[in-house]
Amino acid sequence: MSQNTEIDPVYAEEIGHGNSIAAWSCVLIMTVGFIVGGIAFANLAWSIVWVGCGIVVLGLIVGAILKAAGFGVGGARSGASH
Repeated sequence: MSQNTEIDPVYAEEIGHGNSIAAWSCVLIMTVGFIVGGIAFANLAWSIVWVGCGIVVLGLIVGAILKAAGFGVGGARSGASH
């Protein structure tokens, strides 16, 4: 009985969990936006709900800018070799 112990290259790749400055900044800003929007929604303050939505979009933009600047996973300025 022979067992094939060769690992499929698809499964050998390291999963990128987004542990970078860009990812953490994006998630932190978006979390603040969801909290602001959720509290405003519960209080029926619709204008503040939209401010919360804007903060979430801002988080996406900040994350994309930081990733482009090299602060993403494997980026030149990330400080880690993921």
